Amino acid sequence: MRILILGAGKMGSFFTDVLSFKHETAVYDVDPKRLRFVYNTYRFTSLDEIKEFQPELVINAATVKYTIDAFNKILPVLPKECIISDIASVKTGIQEFYKKSGFRYVSTHPMFGPTFANLDQLSTENAIIINEGDHLGKIFFKDLYQELGLNIFEYTFDEHDTTVAYSLSIPFVSTFVFAAIMEHQDAPGTTFKRHMSIAKGVLNEDDYLLQEILFNPRTPAQVEKIRTELNDLLDIISNKDADRMHSYLSKIRNNISK
Repeated sequence: MRILILGAGKMGSFFTDVLSFKHETAVYDVDPKRLRFVYNTYRFTSLDEIKEFQPELVINAATVKYTIDAFNKILPVLPKECIISDIASVKTGIQEFYKKSGFRYVSTHPMFGPTFANLDQLSTENAIIINEGDHLGKIFFKDLYQELGLNIFEYTFDEHDTTVAYSLSIPFVSTFVFAAIMEHQDAPGTTFKRHMSIAKGVLNEDDYLLQEILFNPRTPAQVEKIRTELNDLLDIISNKDADRMHSYLSKIRNNISK
């Protein structure tokens, strides 16, 4: 299959590495310098090259801020039978875009990133395939993600956004709060260092990505849960209520054991 990958960033390069030995692949990026380290693939910087390549599948790995813009730029030079796809962690506006595009489409979300995941061993990582897309497109990504050893889940666009609001916004907000009140430690403990490592990884992400995850319409309700729990915990601590603390610890241990 002829596959065009948009964007030579971390995930674009990852998909190129994974696919280039079984398919005819090309990577398109507006910045030629970002194409220096991709190999075993065509490197495109112009729309004419894409038109000549005649891709059968497009994987849009551009930064979430530019996902739809990247599609709009290349759609005029794609063959009408081409399947277009995205791997965006934020799907806001994407479903509506696909419906208007006139192209077959498939949308997925690898629930991992190069910041934390071991890309050589992904058996503990997950991927979501949106079940509202093209049948053959979904089969392609299902086969690919199974080959990578990922755990696969099928959701609607709406179910995906609900899941992301929970699984990303809560740890992101918790990390922000930790970083906001953090003071330098000359001799940090193990737990502190682990939290610091997580904070650095999260804050290394693109600002727009963090913003869009937190601006998800479903995020405020999740953040409100954090505020409620903090208020309860503060009350327990302020009153030195040992019985309530014991009950609270039992509750949260039960939560993480599920």
